Amino acid sequence: MNLFPMLQQRQASSNPIQVGVVGIGKFATMFLSQIIRTPGMKLRAVCDINFESCRKNLSVAGFDADSISQSPDTSSEMQIQFTESFSEMLAIEEIDVVVESTGDPIAGTRHALACIEHGINVVMVNVEADVLAGPLLAKKAAAAGVVYSLAYGDQPALIVEQIDCVRTMGFDVVCAGKGTKYLPEYHYSTPETVWQYYGLTEEQARLGGMNSKMFNSFLDGTKSAIEMTAVANATGLKPPSDGLSFPPCSVDQLGSMLKPKSEGGVLEDKGMVEVISSLHRDGKEVERDLRWGVYVVFDAPTEYAKNCFREYGLQTDGSGKYTALYRPYHLIGLELGVSVASVALRSEPTGTPKSFAADVVCVAKRDLHPGEVLDGEGGHAVWGKIIPAETSLAIDGLPIGLATGPELKHFVAKDGIVRWSDVNLPDSDLDIVDFRRQMEKNG
Repeated sequence: MNLFPMLQQRQASSNPIQVGVVGIGKFATMFLSQIIRTPGMKLRAVCDINFESCRKNLSVAGFDADSISQSPDTSSEMQIQFTESFSEMLAIEEIDVVVESTGDPIAGTRHALACIEHGINVVMVNVEADVLAGPLLAKKAAAAGVVYSLAYGDQPALIVEQIDCVRTMGFDVVCAGKGTKYLPEYHYSTPETVWQYYGLTEEQARLGGMNSKMFNSFLDGTKSAIEMTAVANATGLKPPSDGLSFPPCSVDQLGSMLKPKSEGGVLEDKGMVEVISSLHRDGKEVERDLRWGVYVVFDAPTEYAKNCFREYGLQTDGSGKYTALYRPYHLIGLELGVSVASVALRSEPTGTPKSFAADVVCVAKRDLHPGEVLDGEGGHAVWGKIIPAETSLAIDGLPIGLATGPELKHFVAKDGIVRWSDVNLPDSDLDIVDFRRQMEKNG
């Protein structure tokens, strides 16, 4: 609660947090639009493969185009250093925190490792990289004396915050997660079908600068699985044994539905992650849905606490025991500065992996044949399903983070899980494959 006064002190002492950002897409642009207004925080460098696109996004965010330099002079503190080379950005000694927002799990893992080796804190917007290798990245960061953090504004960090708050109050977390728009048919959506589900034409999507694979990942369940895996690994909550069930649920039903089946709910057990749908299975909208928000369900440990729930008007289940806190919206990159400030000023992450508890494996959207090349998250071939890590290892499930570029060796039927043994992985990814295997071995 004291981050802003600490930022003001850094501003007054002319010692702002120096920030580097890699991957200047929508999330990063939202953050940059706020860093320019935040005392005690300064954008020092940006790294992207497209200078003109980067320059345009910085301009949209409010930066003077003339302040962006392609010069390799890393000693200049007057300009924002642009580079296509991540190693060049890391050579700028003043940088305190790097924000990794490329969305590429392979590149993101490499970038995080490089930051750790250079003694630089990492805020990992790239949840895809976090679920691929985050538990081991966090261990290496801790050993190196730097912070590896989930990104505030993205839903996992906000959920982790809610969980921490409820546990600090002395309550047990029954369930935590987020809302989304879901129907079972969405699992089979492709970049060609995605816009019809969003009620958009291809032209409207193009004019809006929307990426079909990214939006399809939101729709087909992959992003939900990735985000809940990040939460499970950061908090110790359990993933469902056979993937998310996406129950239709309003904010008023959180305590009634998200409790164990043995008590009339939908959960396998207490202490789970789950995503709720803003649509009923017939396609009708849920009233008072939580499509854009996050939640945590907890229960009263005593009759006294249950009475307090009633006295202070909490929405509970019929027993009065189960209730929930929720936040209806998340502000994406507009909120990211909270992570940057927490990491730089308090050496405290806004969520970080503690264990390899959950994984996201590839499920075939259709019959897949030998010789086909998988096109990754949000693509035509597979969607990502969260399962317990021990189950993933037992069945040899291929992580979704390695699903871009491998060639199939074997036939995989629709709805079947793609296994490591079913693919030939690109030689260019073998360093990250080795790193991932090291994480699997050490837990």
